[in-house]
Amino acid sequence: MAYKRLMSAKKRTVGSKETLKAIERGQAKVVYVAQGADRHVVDPIIQACVAKGVTVIEVDSMLALGKACRIEVGCASAAIVEE
Repeated sequence: MAYKRLMSAKKRTVGSKETLKAIERGQAKVVYVAQGADRHVVDPIIQACVAKGVTVIEVDSMLALGKACRIEVGCASAAIVEE
């Protein structure tokens, strides 16, 4: 299950703004992007991951990604963060 590592992570970002900041700071280790998310939201995240060499995992739905992050709504992206 793609979400298992995210669910067990001690520290993570939830949402596109937080995830993009973590990538830019070099803190994101793995980034999850929902397939159903608007491209104008997730494309900058994917481009930042490519530039920084961060692994991107595409998941099937925003709602499932939100649940994996323990929130009640869907989210477009999330990241596992280690400082």
